Amino acid sequence: MSDTPDLGPVPVRVGVEVALVRRLVGEQFPQWADLPVEPVAKGGWDNWTFHLGTELLVRLPSASEYAQAVEKEHRWLPVLAARLPLPIPVPLGKGRPTAEYPHPWSIYQWLDGETATIDRILDPRRFAGDLAGFLAALRSVDASDGPQPGIHNWYRGGTLRTYDEVVQRALAALDGAVDVSSARKVWAAALDARWDGVDRWFHGDVAEGNLLLKNGRLAAVIDFGTCGVGDPSCDLAVAWTLLTADARQLFRDRLAVDQASWARGRGWALWKALATCLYTFEDPADAADFAAAKRVVDEILAFS
Repeated sequence: MSDTPDLGPVPVRVGVEVALVRRLVGEQFPQWADLPVEPVAKGGWDNWTFHLGTELLVRLPSASEYAQAVEKEHRWLPVLAARLPLPIPVPLGKGRPTAEYPHPWSIYQWLDGETATIDRILDPRRFAGDLAGFLAALRSVDASDGPQPGIHNWYRGGTLRTYDEVVQRALAALDGAVDVSSARKVWAAALDARWDGVDRWFHGDVAEGNLLLKNGRLAAVIDFGTCGVGDPSCDLAVAWTLLTADARQLFRDRLAVDQASWARGRGWALWKALATCLYTFEDPADAADFAAAKRVVDEILAFS
């Protein structure tokens, strides 16, 4: 789940409390009105998320920009779920906006599992192979009429040039904190790497918070708010953010990724890591986040 907005000004977020969720569920889904409501730990930025009983999840977009994904998810997630080798969230009910809460919202089945942090992955190579298999299956789904890049997914699947201004600002601000010269070369190579123009499905935010483990193995993929069709190289960023060098090569081989796509995927990873560094490097309270993002930058620059 995204922890910060991806592009441009910070969206105006609406606050959501447990009592409001109880009222919304009670008014619109009376069959679930008696179930307890509790906030989900580390619920992310794009949506406020709440447990509804032990088997359901309520997701309420935190801003109008994120609410654009709701219709997409209800239209496409059931289609994708039927064609993928691992569980993904499938909406069970769509809530209406009200005077108290201005956006459409959703109820999902809860998918249990642990966040896929490096220390929890039992076998990095097996994990990489399973993830590659999932993404290959996703890419194989018919992309006709699928959602093109836009605000609904912060232009995932489109050109990396959308993010060039942020990257240039980060490189100017971080000179001395990261290897700016090497970063510029990697970024330039990513911008120059051509896409074949064939639309394919992508998840858009393949990151540890959206990958769930059971017994150390990949068990589910969640949060498809940034999914769409277009250039799927954005899904390759995980190769540098979560995979070991050995597992990274296996991941690339299993997905049969060509050199240009690999360069663009590296660019996606670099953009997000540099942006996180930019947002966190001046505040001592964000020192841990800065250090984590800088480690990713160093990994991207050290290993292709």
